[in-house]
Amino acid sequence: MLGPGGAEHHICPLLQAKIQIEEDHYLARHRSAMKRDRQSKTRRLRNKSRKTRVKQLVKEVRLAVARNQPEEAQEALKKAIPVIDRVAGRGTLHWRTAARKISRLTRQVNSLTAGS
Repeated sequence: MLGPGGAEHHICPLLQAKIQIEEDHYLARHRSAMKRDRQSKTRRLRNKSRKTRVKQLVKEVRLAVARNQPEEAQEALKKAIPVIDRVAGRGTLHWRTAARKISRLTRQVNSLTAGS
């Protein structure tokens, strides 16, 4: 396998075998099972992206609260709530998990603004 600059790049044989399986080989044998496998891979990547976005937004809110910046925390919360709701609506997060996240973030921001 060639690495950057055309130099030979060595990979652990087990890892190379796993990569080969993922690229070439379906564990499924039927056409419908192969399609299901493709769909699940696509959905996994989509869900992963959505969850990462939620984590980033939650982190922004918590950092603003930790820095004791009420205006910034309010702005971050306003950005986070619709995204969390949308992700829950599309089934990536359970609706109760989303509600709990929103509730806890709102409580943190409210305690910050009440304390100021």
